[in-house]
Amino acid sequence: MNAIIVDDHPLARIAIRNLLETNGITVTAELDSGDGVVQAVEKIKPELLIVDVDIPGISGIEVLEQLRKRHYAGVIIIISAKNEIFYGKRSAEYGANGFVSKKEGMNNILAAIDAANNGYSYFPFSLEHFTGTSITEQDKLDALSAQEMKVLRYILSGIDYSTIASKMNISNKTVSTYKSRLMEKLNCSSLMELYDYAQRNKIG
Repeated sequence: MNAIIVDDHPLARIAIRNLLETNGITVTAELDSGDGVVQAVEKIKPELLIVDVDIPGISGIEVLEQLRKRHYAGVIIIISAKNEIFYGKRSAEYGANGFVSKKEGMNNILAAIDAANNGYSYFPFSLEHFTGTSITEQDKLDALSAQEMKVLRYILSGIDYSTIASKMNISNKTVSTYKSRLMEKLNCSSLMELYDYAQRNKIG
């Protein structure tokens, strides 16, 4: 297999490259932001893509979404050091083959690749999270739509409404509506509460 690695941390890229090359996978390109990934994939046509969620430019989840919309059929493994339940579910929704938490160790990337090559998905979630009836902060986050989640990430990045509107091809009023809706769903009455909520749940 040949692969592209997308991660803005040089040490992480080195670790992933070593892991892949030791196991017979050729790394043909490394990128440190989400911008330009789609073009690189269409030019190089890798069979495997390892993408970190939290990268400059467009996020790893948006890279995944764009590639699947363009019918890229290769293996995409999403990695992250952040909230694995939240981002794992988003990765699954947008068509990733697997999700690996950096906190669990990079070697799980190989397990995810093996699973994908054998026709399986690799999303090792904790099932205990989904039991019980109490509504947790995690459940509230899971209730956000994809568009609300995008607006949330942009707000957390300090991007103003008009820029968010142009990036998402929607009106300022629609951005405001999404913001009001997500604030309501998360029970946050101010931006400060929203930032605290995001910090607690490792979102952003």
